[in-house]
Amino acid sequence: MIQKIKKQWFLFSLIFIFVIVIFDQSNTLAKIGMILKDNHSPEIMIFFIFIFSGLLIESDQIRAGIKDIKSTLLALAVIIVFAPIAAWVLCLFPVETGVAIGLFIVAAMPTTLSSGIVMTGAAGGNMAHALFVTILSNFIGIFSVPVILSLFLSFLHQEKELVIDQGAIIIKLILIVLFPLLIGIVAKAKVFTADQLGKFKLQIINQCMIIGVVFIALAGAKQVLLQQGDTFWYILILVTVFHLMLLGCSFLLVKLFRVEKGRYESIIFMGSQKTLALSVMIQVSYFNEFGIALLVCVIHHIVHLMIDGYLSAKMSTSLFVEKQ
Repeated sequence: MIQKIKKQWFLFSLIFIFVIVIFDQSNTLAKIGMILKDNHSPEIMIFFIFIFSGLLIESDQIRAGIKDIKSTLLALAVIIVFAPIAAWVLCLFPVETGVAIGLFIVAAMPTTLSSGIVMTGAAGGNMAHALFVTILSNFIGIFSVPVILSLFLSFLHQEKELVIDQGAIIIKLILIVLFPLLIGIVAKAKVFTADQLGKFKLQIINQCMIIGVVFIALAGAKQVLLQQGDTFWYILILVTVFHLMLLGCSFLLVKLFRVEKGRYESIIFMGSQKTLALSVMIQVSYFNEFGIALLVCVIHHIVHLMIDGYLSAKMSTSLFVEKQ
């Protein structure tokens, strides 16, 4: 049992954080999380995650990642095409309008900015390709998100004009993704040796920071979670099915197009994960009257971290066994 906990410490840590934040009756942890959020801690954590990711990436991974056109197209197909279709299929069933809007927001989002890259690396995949998919999908998302959401709103008979600050998103990507990543890559080439980097346990540090980001997200969503207690379980099932549909689609594409190990991990994790930061911004800016939509965004983020954290650990374990 202890050995299993050690292997799956990331997953157990996510569950532990969820439990202690939600069931903290004194609300102290939620207040701490909100203070951290107000002081831009998530952005700072993501910044350092990408510095450490740059220190972990090998130069041959960068070249291979950019050249891997097939894997890039498959990941983008899941992100931009299959995710909206999956959300539409689920919303053919009787779903409350606010919940449907939340699911549509999640489905329209580009891939996550950090956790997918970290999990791709942990599972033995190409982190450089995962980063390439992240940057490309977020850039495409500047144009695709308004179009996809407009189609969804017409499906729900909601009339809203959706305008996204494209410049702000690009600047954010440069500052918290590209710039720190370049710092890490240059530092690896000029400052550190492979032996020195091996001692720092950067992968574990990155995972700890992801746990920190989840903690802050939970602190911000705790009140909504508690107010919508009955709805929580219904949303939990819905977003779990949605995420499993994306994972199933990713695995199917990998099998159909015969993508080998070392390349398919980025398709699986980058294709199925969605950015929380942009989804929250969209909900607050354009759908503030549907507070339950925020709950969908946050619960999906937690669900995909837990499911993919477990999947990443399992794939990492199988990789270790193969090397033995």
